[in-house]
Amino acid sequence: QVQLVDSGGGSVQAGGSLRLSCTASGHTFSNYAMAWFRQAPGKEREFVAGVGRNGVIKLYGDSVKGRFTISRDNAKNTVYLQMDSLKPEDTAVYYCAASRTSRATPLSEYNYWGQGTHVTVSS
Repeated sequence: QVQLVDSGGGSVQAGGSLRLSCTASGHTFSNYAMAWFRQAPGKEREFVAGVGRNGVIKLYGDSVKGRFTISRDNAKNTVYLQMDSLKPEDTAVYYCAASRTSRATPLSEYNYWGQGTHVTVSS
């Protein structure tokens, strides 16, 4: 059974940084494109960033470009989201997701989801 475990969330002041991790088990990690989504209270789920199977092709949502960086380590079955220059509007539950397609885009089909990790940014 495929499992994705998100971690690394917490509370931080505006301008600070956090690094989220998502570790996968139960499947061949390198066969999946990976992405991060987020959902704030009362808002729709939003695509944050995606990375292809080999870690080369990356895509970012407009609201996080230049501040967030997605990366993956296939040897560790882990995808990361480095979040810098955090803003209060980044407050949300962040979820990682795995797609059997080669690229992780907002419109890709995602087959597996993590349980989510909370990020709170105070002003």
